[in-house]
Amino acid sequence: MSALSVIIPVWQEAATIVATLQTLAPLRAVGHQVIVVDGGSTDGTPQLADGLCDRVVTSARGRALQMNAGAQVATGDILLFLHADTRLPASALDALAQFSDSRKAWGRFDVRLSGKRPLFRVIAWFMNQRSRFSGIATGDQALFVRRPVFEALRGFEPLPLMEDVELSSRLRLVSRPFCICDPVVTDSRRWEQHGAWRTILLMWRLRWRYWRGESPESLVTVYRSDVRNAHKS
Repeated sequence: MSALSVIIPVWQEAATIVATLQTLAPLRAVGHQVIVVDGGSTDGTPQLADGLCDRVVTSARGRALQMNAGAQVATGDILLFLHADTRLPASALDALAQFSDSRKAWGRFDVRLSGKRPLFRVIAWFMNQRSRFSGIATGDQALFVRRPVFEALRGFEPLPLMEDVELSSRLRLVSRPFCICDPVVTDSRRWEQHGAWRTILLMWRLRWRYWRGESPESLVTVYRSDVRNAHKS
C-alpha cells in the first residue's frame, strides 16, 4: 500500500500517550510514519512521546491547527488523523491498502466506544449509521485522506470546533468516503464523566446549531459551559 502518516494531535495526554504510541509500533516497524503534534502540554506529554514516534512537533493549541502542522511535515501519501484516546483495529493496514487501491479520495472507520454499557453500543451504532447516511465523518472515526487532496483543499479550517465536520463536507464533494467497518475503539471516558445522555444531547444540539449557520466560535462557548456544568453536578 501507499506510505501512511498517522498524525496525532495531543494536549495534556501523559496518561494515555505511551499506550497509544505502543499500539502503533507495528505500523512503524513496516515503514509507516507516526507524528505527534503537541499543543503546549505541561504534563510531559512530548517527552513521553519522544522515541515512540517518528516526530514530535510543537504547534499552537487547537486540533485543526495541530493536525495541519502535522500534515506539513508528513511524508506519507495517505494522512490519517487519530485522536490520542482512539485505537486502530489490528486490520487497519489491510483495510487501508484496499482504500489505497480504490478511487476514493478519503475515508473513515466505524467506531466503537470502550465502555461496557449497552447504551454505548447503541450510541456507536447511531454514529456509524449517521456517517453512512450523511457522508460526514468525525474525528473519533479516524479520518484519512490522500495527501494531494488534503493539500488541494488547504487542510482543516482553523476552527475551534467542528473542524472535522467542515472538512468532511468539502471532501464529500470530491468523493463519498471509503468506509472501514472494522471499528476503531475510542475511550468512553467523556461520556462516562459528563453523562451519556447529556453528551448525546449536547453533540446533537451543537451539530444542529452548526448546520443552521452558527459559528464554531459561539458553539465552543456552549460546549465549554456545558462541560463545566457537568463537572459541578
